[in-house]
Amino acid sequence: MTTERRTGRRTPAGAAVLREDVTDAIRGAVFEELAAVGFARMSIEGIARRAGVGKTAVYRRWKSKLHLVLDLVAAVAAQGMPAPSTGSLYGDVRAVLELAAYALRHPVASQVIPDLLVEAARSQEISDAIKAALLDQQQGVAAVVVRAAVARGELPEGSDPDRALDLIVGPLYWRLVVVRGGLPKGYLDDLAASAVRALKA
Repeated sequence: MTTERRTGRRTPAGAAVLREDVTDAIRGAVFEELAAVGFARMSIEGIARRAGVGKTAVYRRWKSKLHLVLDLVAAVAAQGMPAPSTGSLYGDVRAVLELAAYALRHPVASQVIPDLLVEAARSQEISDAIKAALLDQQQGVAAVVVRAAVARGELPEGSDPDRALDLIVGPLYWRLVVVRGGLPKGYLDDLAASAVRALKA
């Protein structure tokens, strides 16, 4: 029995079927290539070689390395960071810091993010995609944390989620992405306590 008779659908003549396993292999290769050589030196040839596919397989899915990277950044943004619900402002802030620190210390992310931030200064497309992945989604998490704290009476009405985000993850980004330093024992606990005190001030 043909596929058409089994499914009741007919594949359009000449349509290219993009195998998902090949797409996944290419995406994985992009992260590895970015970490190894950076965006400026990254090439479609290098990505294809690392993925074990031909260049045509890459170009069937993305028309340039820029569009490939933007697609990956958008996928990261879509996954999102879950908003914590620990029952206290300190617990929520500490949970946000734990998740952010885990993501930023990932061996690939620690190489890719600083490089993309440099490229964002040169490309509005990359800048907009980075903003969606690193700012817009985290603003939503901060808004949930602040609303919950206000409802519990831990923060006053009118508390600003953007200020909360700056106070919570700003120092962490500075330490891990800009300074590229380690996190001493108890650092996240101290940072969470400091952020809570600042938010309540």
